[in-house]
Amino acid sequence: MIRAFIAIELPAAIQEGIDRETAQIRLTLKTTLVRWVAKQNVHLTLKFLGDVSASTLEQIAAQLAQQMKSFSPFEMSVGGLGVFPNHNKPRVIWIGLKAPEDLTIIAEIIETTASSYGFIRETRPFSPHLTIGRVRQPISEIENRLIRSSLEFVKANQLGRMSVHELIIFRSDLKPSGAVYTKLHAIPLQS
Repeated sequence: MIRAFIAIELPAAIQEGIDRETAQIRLTLKTTLVRWVAKQNVHLTLKFLGDVSASTLEQIAAQLAQQMKSFSPFEMSVGGLGVFPNHNKPRVIWIGLKAPEDLTIIAEIIETTASSYGFIRETRPFSPHLTIGRVRQPISEIENRLIRSSLEFVKANQLGRMSVHELIIFRSDLKPSGAVYTKLHAIPLQS
């Protein structure tokens, strides 16, 4: 079985920009409080599949390749810092994305395709973002205030624009040093 997910890979320049703009907050909020995503692992997850067989991944990749033929490459802008679910109870620290409606349609196609292979559909509406950190739980009210006040000073408004030409199915191997991602399938946007 392969632990896999479908995502859009970020250019190194965008990853570097995120790393640069969030350096101070990462120093302030140590890894004992927030588990930070390594800069080379920041990506836009479209669907986490979990454990799946190689043959099922092949079938999903082939089906998505057919469906993506009707989509053209598009641009996204990267910038803005936020948290889920809200500032009073931060669990995930993220960088925002602005993308055309095609991205939401692509995400829905991926959900529908994955569900046809028995994967559970995501119930929350699609909200494109780049996870950069996960707040360790539980946290005290003092730690919560520290996170909120630290976030106020990070600008990260305009980190650049990027072109999206393909979707990637990644393998995720969990190591003591963190996750290692390996590209398994590239699915081009071809319209």
